[in-house]
Amino acid sequence: MDIEADLIEFKVPVENNKTLFVWNILPKFSEAEIYNSLDEVFSKYGALYSVRVCRNAAVAEPGYYAIVKFYSAAQASKAQVTTNGKGIFQESPLKVRLCTKQNTTFQQRFTYLKSAKCQELANYYLGFNGWSNRIVTLKDISQTDEQENKDPALGTQTHNLKYGCVIELIFPNYGVCCRGVGVAEELFENDTDPLARLMKRGQVQKLAKERAMSDAFQKVLFVVLGNGKVAVECRFDPDQIVPDEELGSLIQVNDISWNQFEQEGEDDDILSELSFNVTHLQ
Repeated sequence: MDIEADLIEFKVPVENNKTLFVWNILPKFSEAEIYNSLDEVFSKYGALYSVRVCRNAAVAEPGYYAIVKFYSAAQASKAQVTTNGKGIFQESPLKVRLCTKQNTTFQQRFTYLKSAKCQELANYYLGFNGWSNRIVTLKDISQTDEQENKDPALGTQTHNLKYGCVIELIFPNYGVCCRGVGVAEELFENDTDPLARLMKRGQVQKLAKERAMSDAFQKVLFVVLGNGKVAVECRFDPDQIVPDEELGSLIQVNDISWNQFEQEGEDDDILSELSFNVTHLQ
């Protein structure tokens, strides 16, 4: 007998079959109460990426709708079937549908899952002791010649502070591990207060570590079996395996654009880019 398996990737879930649209939410609740109720209900079916509660448009009846994103398509489907037509936390039944279409451009954006979300997802399936990480290297890769840059608008001299980091994820119960690379940089003025400069250095180091962890998790795949057991796979390119003493060069070679990490708050759902099968709603 075949055992069904669900694949969990450490990416922002933008697929249609992982997004639920919930409406017919009564206006007697506050947005915070609705959020807490939906989070409690739907998290029973699996790990959630997000729950977003919105007020109905002015042309519609008073009330709210919500968009719920799962990491797992199977869990989203089960939640939709089970909760549709049920009141759950209110007297009147809720309507729950899977998304049927999203703008293709919208689907291609924001694929990187941020470090905090990656850790949350790993803890959900493996527990706090099921995985660990270590910093392989954290290196200042600012220009060694300290070339000054002049801001023409302000007439001030600035320096570029840049750090690169390599982090290794370890899954001891599965005998696998993988590494990720992260780079972060920040400009600061020459006359910056020493304490402020020290704090900025710490912030850049922290961001480089977060990006390295996120990059490492992109190589991880969880295979969740129907019986609840989880298998862990790490995908890597053998050509990228280098000795630790050569990691500094690897960081600089991989000094790519990290704009996907800087879209803070922009990965929210846009209703105009979502559509749902509303056939036979009545």
